[in-house]
Amino acid sequence: MADKSNIVLIGMPGAGKSTLGIVLAKILNKDFVDADLLIQNQSDKTLQKIIDALGPEGFIEVENAVLSGISATNSVISTGGSAIYSDEAMKHLAEIGIIVYLQISYDSLKTRLGDLQERGVVLKNGVSMSLHDLYDERKPLYEKYAQITVNVDDLTITAAARKVASTVE
Repeated sequence: MADKSNIVLIGMPGAGKSTLGIVLAKILNKDFVDADLLIQNQSDKTLQKIIDALGPEGFIEVENAVLSGISATNSVISTGGSAIYSDEAMKHLAEIGIIVYLQISYDSLKTRLGDLQERGVVLKNGVSMSLHDLYDERKPLYEKYAQITVNVDDLTITAAARKVASTVE
């Protein structure tokens, strides 16, 4: 039987997956796994350098391989915002944990995010893609894979982490 002791966080860049994930792991007494850092460590490059070298599709292949290979237990796993482009990886994550979508409004996202090109964000349609285009493209995918959706708009990191903890406990 698959171990469902993991909490897998998905959501837009800037939704707080990494920061909230660390706080959530402390609240729930779990380990913390940052998938973006796993990708960087295994590739020995920053996310942006991988995207620059391989393009968006190449990055998604690397991300899929790394995510599909995660074998954590009793952990909070923070995925990159583009994890939802990899069906194989998302199926694997659903087998090893509960997938929680950190939902954020477009307006909150716009306020939180700086320059997309500097964040290592996968823009499938190239750098001309706007933040609104990215939001509209990814939102249905987050909703498709989410087992639990938690709206984190206007919440502090700690309040958002507590809200997530109360929904998964």
